[in-house]
Amino acid sequence: MTTALRTGYRLVLAVFMLALLATGSIWLLLHGSLPEYSGTVNVSALTEPVTVERDSLGTVTIRAQDRFGMIWGLGYVHAQERFFEMDLMRRRAAGELAETFGPAALPSDREARRHRMRSRAAAILDALPDEQRQLLDIYRDGVNQGLGALAIRPFPYLLTRTRPVEWRSEDSILVVKSMYFTLNDVNDSREIAFSAMRAALPESAYRFLTASGGSWDAPLIGAALEWPEPPSPDELDLRKLDPALISPKNGPPLDESVDQLPGSNSFAVAGPLAGGAALIANDMHLKLRVPNIWFRTRLIYPNSRDPGLMNDIIGVSLPGTPAITVGSNRKIAWSFTNTYGDFIDWVRVARHPTDALRYRSATGWKAITVHHEVLHVRGAQDETLDIYETEWGPILSTDHDGTPLAQAWTAHRPGSVNMALTDLEQAETVDEAVSIAHNAGIPAQNFIVGDKQGKIAWTIAGRIPARAGGYDPTIPADWSHPDTGWQGWLTPAQYPLILAPSTRRLWSANARSVEGLMLERLGDGGYDLGARAKQIRDGLYEREHFTPAAMLELQLDDRALFLNRWRELLDQTLSRAEAAPWRSEMQQALRDWDGHASTASVSYRLVRAFRQEAIHRALEGFEAAVRQKHQTFAMPILNQAEHPVWMLIEHRPQHLLPSPYVDWEALLRACAKNVAKRMQQQPGGIAARPWGEHNTANIRHPISRALPEPIANWLDMPRVELPGDSKMPRVQSPDFGASNRFAVSPGREEQGYFAMPGGQSGHPLSPYYGSGHASWVNGEQTPFLPGPPEQTLYLRPTAKAR
Repeated sequence: MTTALRTGYRLVLAVFMLALLATGSIWLLLHGSLPEYSGTVNVSALTEPVTVERDSLGTVTIRAQDRFGMIWGLGYVHAQERFFEMDLMRRRAAGELAETFGPAALPSDREARRHRMRSRAAAILDALPDEQRQLLDIYRDGVNQGLGALAIRPFPYLLTRTRPVEWRSEDSILVVKSMYFTLNDVNDSREIAFSAMRAALPESAYRFLTASGGSWDAPLIGAALEWPEPPSPDELDLRKLDPALISPKNGPPLDESVDQLPGSNSFAVAGPLAGGAALIANDMHLKLRVPNIWFRTRLIYPNSRDPGLMNDIIGVSLPGTPAITVGSNRKIAWSFTNTYGDFIDWVRVARHPTDALRYRSATGWKAITVHHEVLHVRGAQDETLDIYETEWGPILSTDHDGTPLAQAWTAHRPGSVNMALTDLEQAETVDEAVSIAHNAGIPAQNFIVGDKQGKIAWTIAGRIPARAGGYDPTIPADWSHPDTGWQGWLTPAQYPLILAPSTRRLWSANARSVEGLMLERLGDGGYDLGARAKQIRDGLYEREHFTPAAMLELQLDDRALFLNRWRELLDQTLSRAEAAPWRSEMQQALRDWDGHASTASVSYRLVRAFRQEAIHRALEGFEAAVRQKHQTFAMPILNQAEHPVWMLIEHRPQHLLPSPYVDWEALLRACAKNVAKRMQQQPGGIAARPWGEHNTANIRHPISRALPEPIANWLDMPRVELPGDSKMPRVQSPDFGASNRFAVSPGREEQGYFAMPGGQSGHPLSPYYGSGHASWVNGEQTPFLPGPPEQTLYLRPTAKAR
């Protein structure tokens, strides 16, 4: 062997060894941040032992001799499995992400910091009852002990080259605040847009576009609302508008656009329909990630009412908080969906004519409070943000006429967060659970609960503002008049409540649930169209006996009932269109319609895209009418747009036709042609555009987007095509959908099921990383109760010296 070959051989061997050493070092670092799954840990903070069991999915069962140990143990486990995700939630709410991720996170921090949530969380913590504050302190201590017990800090901190900051009691409040950001439209641009629309349009046109419901309604109380009639030609003639007002920049929406309304499905049947105990089903729709937002948890500890008995609570916890969010305690089972009531109001701020830092209030001129918030930025200079705040809330926007707007949001108010929901652990009846829900400090949620005796109820859990002064809360209002605005919270007696309904059925799917005074108190914050709720309601009435399997069948219902009439309309439109290749291709593709949002269905995707295109085009004329007075106006998301647009298509009023079209038939034909053109431009044309091509799971780890593709693919869940969509019970998009599915009868948990995407553990080397994800994808029934323990960790109190 020549000297050159020997040198080359040694060089290759050296590179290989270095790569091997680097890989081994990385593996050792990652392995060092794995949670402790077995063995014994001595803990000075505990007075009684705590046992942590994990089954084959990583579901955690915590057995403790008192509530103190249970809460401490839960904090310990949350920190070991999910500290990075907990950290993201508290930082998101507080506007502190740039401290970890640098300047790229500044836009998000600027938006969040305007709400000063860390200061508000600290004030809330100070005002909590002693018992609740102690609960958060115990949980905090468990979190910090669990974090400190890891040999190496959690792996995301290794990748970001940062170190975790210890948990504070107020951080658990920030996690709940983060859910306010998730579940409420914090920008509330809809109501500001409504203000511009009301100022620019005739009253009849404004009401025609912004009503709260119509024929698709499926409320628990009351009937479907009548949609208002469209404006007459004397009131509004869109044909007279300048066609240039229809701005090209607002062009056709892509057929891939997806409705992602944070919400959920929940439904229940009373005992006589389920063989004794009530039966509750819930699937909460959220942005999907790895690991999942929820953490499968079972808590077993002595019952304070009867020390001879044990509490046994099974469900999911939210890491960062010491509570079971939804689940069962063997006596009651409960669930949540987002209400879409109106919990944000904009207040018009009249500034003093000679002093911009004073404003008019109901008691005279007041000084605007200025807060100087410092945003710390990793790798860059700090930034100071000035926040101008009134007695109603921070000034965050302007009305259509330039008037400053202060935001009144329930999340800003004292009492918006508390730990009362933890009392559900020991509730024994529906009535007791309802009382707890009415006093809970969480974002207002539809709350469906059932008990072992077979009783069911629906109400609102969380805070509801008590409005006074008769103002219209759907647009900015002047609160400088006496007794106008929010006068604290509604009392429990004022909450809407349906207790033991004679129908023996309850359902909730983010649509309007009530009418009259109850609806007035809740307000309309953008209710979802009732199509999904209607499909669930009708499914409940098709049966007289229910099992968990029947509830799962409803949750997985992907029938496209809502789109049937749109399919017929597209078919008719194509039959009247000129002969052309695009028309023939669409007609051919429509033949595979099976009435479902199936992954293989091209026709479903075509019909869906046609509907979106038609809604956009039909509303362009109204948008142009507002743009006459407000040049930058863009139509807000109208969740009820189906009602006015279908009415226009049915009656085809010429005066409400957007000016680029000669008649409504031409508009519909243009919509079909636009859809065809977009799909023809892609490989394979229309025939190669099945729904599954778009609706392919893209469920990712929070940091995978910043990593090389091979590593990102290792962290993310597999990309598989998924059935379902937004206007049916099986809500699904690539990264949005059911963050859990379960059905359970209290006292018969052994017969229930539970599944969730994304897995239990946040560590990629954990055997529980992605656990259960495949069952969720396939819609399988996995047991509600944890299986036999596979690994057990013993937390033992350190012996005290005598």
